[in-house]
Amino acid sequence: MGRHPTVKWAQRPDTLYITIDLPDAHDVKLKLDPEGKFLFSATTGKEKTPYEVDLDLYDKIDVNESKASIGLRNICYLVKKAESKWWSRLIKQEGKAPVFLKVDWDKWVDEDEESDAQGPGNDMEFGDLDFSKLNMGGGADALDDVTLKMKTLKHHLPLQNLIPSFLQVWRMKQNLQSDEKAFNWCGVCLDAQPV
Repeated sequence: MGRHPTVKWAQRPDTLYITIDLPDAHDVKLKLDPEGKFLFSATTGKEKTPYEVDLDLYDKIDVNESKASIGLRNICYLVKKAESKWWSRLIKQEGKAPVFLKVDWDKWVDEDEESDAQGPGNDMEFGDLDFSKLNMGGGADALDDVTLKMKTLKHHLPLQNLIPSFLQVWRMKQNLQSDEKAFNWCGVCLDAQPV
């Protein structure tokens, strides 16, 4: 019997995300059974240390719609559920889960929040925001405009000491974009003392 790698999981109503943290895995084998059997094995390192996972998933899965991706640091599985519903746990076994099995909090979504999490960043609404007015580039006019706005805001911000630092970074960005001697200017900036 091999060692157990860390297995992280998260779910959506129709999908399971299973990530096996095993850097530099070789001879990766996966067997999925429609009844919910999940078998994984691989070796790692110069010694070819064997690792394995044998799980009885909570319910049936669709083997044909499930996918795997082998990376340098982990193996990710997108396992399609046979029936679209939330599972109360990953495995059939009740009680305490095995120590190597953990929730993947980076991918986790609560059942009642599922409609809000259709993808990363999808909850951001930009409406009719005009990005051209944010002074994300431009020349000296844009810098003067930002300086004026920052001086206006200076009395309204509790962190007034950040404004000079912001202006230094802004000027550095402008010089890096337009001046061949930017490295000399950067050297001066890096030696400058906080205002």
